[in-house]
Amino acid sequence: MAADPGLIALAAVFGLAVGSFLNVVIHRLPIMMERDWLSQCAELRGETAPEHEPLTLATPRSRCPHCGHRITALENIPVVSYLVLGGRCRGCRARISPRYPLVEIFTGFAFAFAAWQLGPTAAAAGAMLFIAAMIALTLIDFDTQLLPDDITLPLLWAGLLFNAFGVFTDLKSAVLGAAAGYLILWSVYWMFKLATGKEGMGFGDFKLLAAIGAWTGWAVLPLTILLSSFVGAVVGIALMVLTKHGRDVPIPFGPYLAIAGVIALFWGKPLTSAYLHLAI
Repeated sequence: MAADPGLIALAAVFGLAVGSFLNVVIHRLPIMMERDWLSQCAELRGETAPEHEPLTLATPRSRCPHCGHRITALENIPVVSYLVLGGRCRGCRARISPRYPLVEIFTGFAFAFAAWQLGPTAAAAGAMLFIAAMIALTLIDFDTQLLPDDITLPLLWAGLLFNAFGVFTDLKSAVLGAAAGYLILWSVYWMFKLATGKEGMGFGDFKLLAAIGAWTGWAVLPLTILLSSFVGAVVGIALMVLTKHGRDVPIPFGPYLAIAGVIALFWGKPLTSAYLHLAI
């Protein structure tokens, strides 16, 4: 169902706003997780938990990490504020990372693409939710090598709920996809650990592939794993060759799963059919 230009434009503007919020999630969620872990460890040791300024995704208001200047509403307009300020803090003129507007632009483009491809449907809304989660997980994993349960687990359940109504696949395929996604990487993890004594990936990768399986169904999982492994291998080799990235330095796998998951959500079935046709 094709979308009209007005809906596509509205989706793009909405995506810009969501991208601005994703920047907050990407920055704050790992800090919130670390503080929670420190508090739990202190409690287990019978010590007083370290005191920090209250931090949530909503409070306090965003501010410059260099001078503490509080970002006003006019300074927080997606992309526009960055351009008006010349990419610098209004208070101390420190440079603002271009990643912030890039995340906003990419999210706006991705939401517009979803609206264009899927029209005014529940599938478009689901695709936007899925894309937003994948963007946040990709950048958090790049920064910290963490895939937060606060994102992966709700994403898994959301996929099952959408497919309870057959939005992307039938419910049976979604449940099997979630179970198979987790168990496949769990098995790879343990086989690698038994063979080498090392951990090849984190548990967050299992949960992310389970979430992807819940959205796309079990039949698309082989394509997802193949695509993510191929991209991960190419990037890993390039890093070792071009930047002398050591073999013992871990490379996050979540971003490649996320990229493959988005491809699978939009084109998984035709790509799988084409692959099987070529294989036969």
